[in-house]
Amino acid sequence: MNKTVYFGLLFVFLVFLQVFVLNNILFLGYVNPYLYIAFVFLYPLNKNRFAFLLLSFALGLSIDFFSDSGGIHAFSLVTIAYLRLFFIRVFLNKFEVDYPFFKLNLEPFGKKFNYIVTLTVLHHFLLFSFANFSFQNMSHVILNTLYSSAFTLILYFLSIYIFSKKQ
Repeated sequence: MNKTVYFGLLFVFLVFLQVFVLNNILFLGYVNPYLYIAFVFLYPLNKNRFAFLLLSFALGLSIDFFSDSGGIHAFSLVTIAYLRLFFIRVFLNKFEVDYPFFKLNLEPFGKKFNYIVTLTVLHHFLLFSFANFSFQNMSHVILNTLYSSAFTLILYFLSIYIFSKKQ
């Protein structure tokens, strides 16, 4: 399948999954998975960075539109999309020369895990910080970040395991 079509379908699928299924989950008042951030992990590095940031913004804005959340999803997603290359250099030791050949699924699990966990926790912390926008609710922000990050990570790794092709 053409990569452009694949990522277009992934974009639409993640929006519908988030809006119609995952936004309706609120377990114990803290846990709400945000699986749409998988778009940032799966998008190839050798593509145009401006287009990637624009697509990330559109994805976050789509989630904001359906969630009536005023742009916090767009801000959080664009932030991790922008910082993605920095964390790839830090955790995966990849540089610009390596980008055309880079595939996240071929990296060792430990490095991949650290990279994905860091971006997920950063996204969730930014999301819940702007949703609460107060230092008085910092314990609520941290609890939401930890629980939702754990649930998002479980869903992400489970879905990658289920839908990955066996080699």
